[in-house]
Amino acid sequence: MREIVLGDVTVTRVVEYYGPVGLSPGQFFPDLPAQSWRDHESWLAPDFVDPAADVCVCAVQTWLLRSEGRTILVDTGVGNHKERPNAPVWHQLDTDFLGDLARAGVRPEDVDLVVNTHLHVDHVGWNTRLQDGEWVPTFPNATYLMARADFDFWNPADGHDPALGSGNENVFADSVAPVHRAGQTLLWEDEHVIDGNLRLVPAPGHTPGSSVLSLDSGTDRALFVGDLMHTAAQFVEPEANSCFCEDPAAARATRRRLLEQAADTKSLVVPAHLGGHGAAEVARDGEKFAVQAWAPFDRI
Repeated sequence: MREIVLGDVTVTRVVEYYGPVGLSPGQFFPDLPAQSWRDHESWLAPDFVDPAADVCVCAVQTWLLRSEGRTILVDTGVGNHKERPNAPVWHQLDTDFLGDLARAGVRPEDVDLVVNTHLHVDHVGWNTRLQDGEWVPTFPNATYLMARADFDFWNPADGHDPALGSGNENVFADSVAPVHRAGQTLLWEDEHVIDGNLRLVPAPGHTPGSSVLSLDSGTDRALFVGDLMHTAAQFVEPEANSCFCEDPAAARATRRRLLEQAADTKSLVVPAHLGGHGAAEVARDGEKFAVQAWAPFDRI
């Protein structure tokens, strides 16, 4: 099953990539001791780590939401034909993402809103596609929601020196700026209400403008947390950041706050990159958290 219903919102999982990402657990999560991976290997492998190869395993996926008659995409992955010289796993991909989206019943022109939880290389790629040598918006009728803080931070004209280094090279130019020039961006601040079921709230730390899409519909709740979590190991070790967090202290504080909220409200936690079942309900476990139940999505 690639689709679940939460209240009045249908959530469909569209996977662009699943596999190793070229980083060992120690490289990807330098805060997390090797012993922690060994302690939890029985349930982290093989969905989130390949111990034999000493490499992390991740998904790149888009969450397709249908809410109040609108079609909404949460994050747009890596994209095809993108020059990513400093991110070799994502360099010049050629996937059937749009075909998979079509099989989920959505053509590019059907999309009403695109939510970029933040503006990293693997979250904005399908914002645009190559047409006659030019990058054009993939979803011609959509409004693209981007946090102004991230738009300003990643704009090369502002001269920031990100923790990601050159890993985001070309991303603003080919996947953000063309959409903005086309007049399709909405740069939001503070909070943005999408409809009666969905709202965007700031979740800074991983990037200055990292955001969470909060779903509250009927008796169901979910938090689409982007890269506040890259791996299921962070459920049980919430203090562990990835190596890509711009503000490590803020990332830890935000992750803990949202996991506490999820545990207290029985919200499904939906990160951007979890393989396996893709999402989970969590419960408090002392100062940490535990997976209470995996989402009913098919395991990948």
